[in-house]
Amino acid sequence: MPIDMPLEKLKEYKGINPKPADFDAYWERGLAEISQIQPRVKVFETGIVSRTAEICDLVYDSVGGAKVRAQYLRRKDLRGKAPVVLLFHGYEAMHREYFDKLAFVNEGFIVLAMDCRGQNGKSTDPLPAERSTGTGHIIRGLDEEDPDCLYFRNVYLDTVQLVRVAKQLPNADTQNIFVKGASQGGGLAVACAALCGKDIRKIAPSIVFLSDFKRVFEMDMMRDAYGELKTYIRDRAPVCGDEERIWNRLGYIDIHNLAPRVTAEVLWGLGMIDTVCPPSTQFAAFNQIGAKKEMIIYSNHGHEALLPFFSDRVLNFFNM
Repeated sequence: MPIDMPLEKLKEYKGINPKPADFDAYWERGLAEISQIQPRVKVFETGIVSRTAEICDLVYDSVGGAKVRAQYLRRKDLRGKAPVVLLFHGYEAMHREYFDKLAFVNEGFIVLAMDCRGQNGKSTDPLPAERSTGTGHIIRGLDEEDPDCLYFRNVYLDTVQLVRVAKQLPNADTQNIFVKGASQGGGLAVACAALCGKDIRKIAPSIVFLSDFKRVFEMDMMRDAYGELKTYIRDRAPVCGDEERIWNRLGYIDIHNLAPRVTAEVLWGLGMIDTVCPPSTQFAAFNQIGAKKEMIIYSNHGHEALLPFFSDRVLNFFNM
């Protein structure tokens, strides 16, 4: 794929997906709803043995009666307050190995790694079905009259509830909560920071998904993670004539509309030949952020791990 815009234009581009007129009221209503739900945290042993870390799972209550599970790791010798890092995974996935969280644990962080409801992990999505579906989440709820039925609306509120859980953990330094994620996880990092405000100190999203949906459509790039949206529009818009309604409804969960609310400091990683989440869609959100921010651009990388050195940059970023 060629670069979708020259870098000079990318640095100015702010997105084309519409923002619903009641966008702010929509999210204030969601935040009011989650504030009334007690997380009722339960912690479970995993049976995973480590010389240095306590390795557990925890489950908490969230919107719609969902039971959201997260991996929970901390040092065995932890004394006093410790920073917390929240980790969010990619689309159609789950958090798999506990082992890959130990680098943060050994740096002294408490780690919470959330499984998205109804994907391939252990978090349930009872709105309306508890079984995992793997894909189809972008379009879930688009046909409902109530925009509160949008799947990602509830996942974003799950991240807000996770922050509340983090702040209640023993030894948590509530002034130092950090967020990291790639692809879907990067989009969730932005949404979490946008909705949690000053509760989040820094975020490190990369190869970010869930931004500027209409731009993806106009570039004819609706494949891979966006493939379900292409199928939906082909099947629904020609028959119903409701393409404008679709973009407006998706605007509620488009992170480029949420990005102006971010107050956390940002370190963003991007591959310039990303064919899954095109660079312009990511810049659409990045350019809306008014907080201190930095974009690390990998000129010859696509939708993949940004190697070498991005994780090293994140470690320095969180420790400074």
